[in-house]
Amino acid sequence: MHSEPIFIEPFDLHLFNKGEHYELYRVLGAHPYTPPPIKNEAPAQSGFRFAVWAPNAQEVCVVGDFTSWAWGQLPLYPVGDSGIWAGFVPGVEAGRQYKFGIKGADGTIVYKADPFAFYSEFRPGVASITTGLVPYAWNDGEYMAQRALGGAQLEQPISIYEVHAGSWRRHYTPERPFYSYDELAETLVPYVRDMGFTHIEFMPLAEHPLDQSWGYQTGQYFSPSSRFGPPEALKRFIDTCHGAGIGVILDWVPAHFPRDAWGLARFDGTALYEHADPALGEHPDWGTLIFNYGRHEVRGFLLANALYWLREFHFDGLRLDAVASMLYLDYSRKEGQWRPNCHGGRENLEAIDFLRTLNTAVHAQAPGAMTFAEESTAWPGVSRPVYAGGLGFTYKWNMGWMHDCLRYMTKDPVYRKHHQNDLTFSFLYAFTENFTLPLSHDEVVHGKRSLLSKMPGDAWQQQANLRALYAYMWAHPGKKLLFMGGEFGQWREWNEGECLDWPLLAFPAHEGIRCLVRDLNMLLRAEPALYREDHSWSGFSWLDCADVQSSIFSFVRKAAGARPVMWVFNFTPVPRYGYRVPCPGLGRWRECLNTDSGYYGGSNVGNFGCVEAAYTQWGQGPSLCLTLPPLAAMAFVQEDEEE
Repeated sequence: MHSEPIFIEPFDLHLFNKGEHYELYRVLGAHPYTPPPIKNEAPAQSGFRFAVWAPNAQEVCVVGDFTSWAWGQLPLYPVGDSGIWAGFVPGVEAGRQYKFGIKGADGTIVYKADPFAFYSEFRPGVASITTGLVPYAWNDGEYMAQRALGGAQLEQPISIYEVHAGSWRRHYTPERPFYSYDELAETLVPYVRDMGFTHIEFMPLAEHPLDQSWGYQTGQYFSPSSRFGPPEALKRFIDTCHGAGIGVILDWVPAHFPRDAWGLARFDGTALYEHADPALGEHPDWGTLIFNYGRHEVRGFLLANALYWLREFHFDGLRLDAVASMLYLDYSRKEGQWRPNCHGGRENLEAIDFLRTLNTAVHAQAPGAMTFAEESTAWPGVSRPVYAGGLGFTYKWNMGWMHDCLRYMTKDPVYRKHHQNDLTFSFLYAFTENFTLPLSHDEVVHGKRSLLSKMPGDAWQQQANLRALYAYMWAHPGKKLLFMGGEFGQWREWNEGECLDWPLLAFPAHEGIRCLVRDLNMLLRAEPALYREDHSWSGFSWLDCADVQSSIFSFVRKAAGARPVMWVFNFTPVPRYGYRVPCPGLGRWRECLNTDSGYYGGSNVGNFGCVEAAYTQWGQGPSLCLTLPPLAAMAFVQEDEEE
C-alpha cells in the first residue's frame, strides 16, 4: 500500500480559498476513488483519496487501522499553494478507521480526526471512518417541491416538537442505550403526527464524544452521530418524516467548538479555525474556541456544512445556537478582555457578515428551508432580509416572551395582578421580528425544574396553570416550540441520561395535558386566523387587557378571509360568573377549546358549548356574558348558520 498525489480542479481551489465552495465536502475529506484506466494496463486498484487543509504543516500523512496507526507510511502531498494536502491510497476499503497525522511548524506531531468525515467512531473513540456520500433513493420529491413553493412558510402553521434523540426513549442496555434512527422512525414519527406537531427539531446530531454536552460540543461537523446509526439511516428517518408530512429541523452550532486535541483546535499547530488572539478566539463561558469568521476557508467550512445537512439530508431548517455570542465582541467579557472592531464598537463585524452570507446562501441553495436564531438581545432586524439591512434569518426565538411569561406563571395567583404586564408586554414588540415562541430544553435543566413543577399551588392548580400557559402560547402570535416531555407534564427535570417518564400517561391528569397539546395543535391547523398573519398587527386585536385586579385579559386573532378566534384567559383560581367580554361581532360564538374541560383534567366549568353575543345597555358594541373557569383559557369561534 502506498499513496500518490491527486489532482484537484483549479476552480475548486479558487472557490475554496474565496470561502465560496458550497460543496467543499465533495473535495476535502475521504472519498472512494478508482483511478481511470490506462490503455493496455490492468485495471487500477480502488481505494480512497484523502484531502485536508493544513497550510502551516511541515508534513501530513494518513494513519489508520490499515497502517497500524504508524506515522509516515502514507504521506499526503501539498496541492499548489492552496494549503491543502492530498493523496490517493489504493486498497483502503469503506469502514476503516483513520486520522490525519500532522507535523506542525514547530515539529510537533498531532493526530487529528478528519474535519470532513461523513462518519465517525462511536464514543469514546474519536477516529474518522472511511465512507463516501452514500447514495439514497429519496421518496419525498412531492414534499420538497411543495416546501420550495411555500417559501419561508411564514403564513403556515408551525408547531415544533424539540427532541433530544438520546433520551426521548431509551433501551436498558448500558452499551447501546439509544434508539436508532430507524427505531425513531417507527416510534417518534407516528407519535408526532398523532400529536399534530408540524416539525421535529433535533438537538445537535453531529458527532460529539460527550453525552452530557447534548451535542453542543460538536466534534465532527459532517458526521451524523453514530449513537443512532449510519448516515443512510438518518436519511431514511427524514424521508419517513416527510412521508408523514412532518418537517425536520437541526440544531446547528457555528458559534464555538471544543478544545479537544484530536479536533479542530490548533489543527496544524497554529490557530487555524479559531482566532489566535484569546480575546477573540476563546469563549469564557463554555471553555470553547470561537471560529475565525473573517478567514475565507473557515467561512467556507461552515457554509458547506450548513448546506450539507440541508441538501444531502433534506433537513427543513437549521436552528443556530448562541447567535448572541457571535454578534458581540464583549459577550460575557469584562472591560479589557475584548477587542473593539475597526470602528471602535463591540459588534463582531466578521460574524455579522458571515450570518448574512449564510442566510442568503441557505435561502438560495435550499428553497423553502428555514433558519432560526437563538438570539437573546434586542439586536434589530434578526429576521429581516439582508437586502433591508437585516441578518436574514427566517425566525428569531422570542426569548423575552419566554422569560416574561414564565416569570408571571411561576408567581402565586394572588400576586399576578401586580405583574400582568409580564404577559401583555410582548405584544408591544410581537411584530418587530418573525418570532418563534420557545419553551425549550434550556428551561427544564440545571435546577430550573420542569415546566409543571415550576407552577404554583397544589397538584391540581399546577396542572391547570400549565394548561393555561400552553393555551396562552398557542394563542399568542408567533410559531410554537415545545421541548419533549412538556406535552404531558413531566414532573422531574430533563436528564439526558434517562428517557422521559412515559408511565405518567397512565394518570388522567397527565394524559389530559397531552390531549390538550394535541388539540391546541389541531386548532392551530384548523383556524388560519391563528397563523396566517402571525407577524403583523393586522392579525391581532386586544379586546380587554385592563382588568388587572382579576388577572383576566382577552384578545382576538384574525386573518383576511378567515373567521376570527377569540381568546379569554383567567389566571386566578377563582371562577367568574356573568363576566362580560367584548367580542368582534354578533351571533353565536362556539366554545371550541376550554382548558378546564374534564377531558383535560379540569373542573368542567364553562359555557355549555356556545354563547350568544348581545349589545349592552351602554352601547359599547357586542359582548359575551361568560362563565370563566379557574386558571384556564377559552377559545371561541363565530358560527355560521349551517354550523
